This record gives sequence, C-alpha cells and structure tokens, in this order.
Amino acid sequence: MIAHLNGTVAGVSPDGAVIDVGGVGLRVQCTPDTLASLRPGERARVATALVVREDSLTLFGFGSEDERNAFELLQTASGVGPRLALAMLAVHSPDALRRAVAAEDLNALTMVPGIGKKGAQRIVLELKDRLGAPGDVVGNGFAPAARAVAPTWRDQVQSGLTNLGWSARDAEAAIAAVESESDGDQAPDVATVLRAALRKLSAS
Repeated sequence: MIAHLNGTVAGVSPDGAVIDVGGVGLRVQCTPDTLASLRPGERARVATALVVREDSLTLFGFGSEDERNAFELLQTASGVGPRLALAMLAVHSPDALRRAVAAEDLNALTMVPGIGKKGAQRIVLELKDRLGAPGDVVGNGFAPAARAVAPTWRDQVQSGLTNLGWSARDAEAAIAAVESESDGDQAPDVATVLRAALRKLSAS
C-alpha cells in the first residue's frame, strides 16, 4: 500500500493533482480541502489510499491521516464506494461525519449527492460503532495550510460542484449566492466556498 506521497506538486486540477516523486508524476484524486492547500511548484506531503480494481489503480490523496482513515472506513458500509466516500469528505470533515453518524443526523448525511434517506440510515447502522466518536482525530495534517486562492476560484468551485453531480446552472447560482454573503475583500478559499455552495444546493 502507498501510505503517502512526498514530492513536488506538478499540477492541480478541479478533481486532483499530480505530485512528482523521484521523477515520476503520480496522479491523486483529492478532497477540496486538500486541493486548496496544494500549489504547483511547491513541495507537499499527502496521505494516500490506493483503490485497486480489475481494470484500474486509483490513488486518492488527503491532507491528513485522519481524513484518509475516514475515507477507508466509509467504504466498509454497504453501497459506499471510493467516489461516494470522497463526496462525503467533500461535504463534511471527518469529525463532522462522526457527529452526524453518532447523532443519527440523516439530514446531514443526505446533503451528500448520491445519498438518500435509506442510504443514510444504512450508513448510520453500519458505521455508528466503527467511525469513532467526535474528536477522535487520528494523525497530523500533511498538506500545507490552505491559503488564498488564485482568481480562478469560481471555475474551481464550479468544476468541483459539477463533478459531484450538480448542473452548471445550479452550481453557478449557488456560487453567486455564497459570493453575495461574503465580504468581498479578498479571494475566498475554494474548499470553504465549495462546502457553503453544497449546503445551499442541498437545502434548495
């Protein structure tokens, strides 16, 4: 198993990044929080999980061991694959997921595109005693702290929303709504805007 990558960020896209390790560019699919912390040309260390399928090998990257461990635990629930697990971590932090499962908060879980009420009930039933209690954080963060993003933040957020299943029109409306509530003094953090837009889309 590839537990982490430590190298230079060669490129970042809305759904992943390429990290150069010893001259080999490894592509990792990442959560929004992790992507927001990566900058091309800078060194980074990300925790990773390798998902092996008959026809593919996919590497997922995370800003902390805790996030990686939550990703792996989520997939032990029936019907939760790597894509859905990554979507859950795009909407909620690991600790927020622990709180939702511990409190049987189905509304919080159904905020994730692809999870209905029955799916949320199944996740609570199967993970309540396995995901841990709120505050049970494992591991230290690897990736550097998120900084103000480049002027392309709107495109990054829109791409993230459409990758999670929302239409371009709905994504743009949610971004506009979030932007209208911000102070506008500086470019917002991509991960923060993405979470806020997802909350608005799920409430509509």
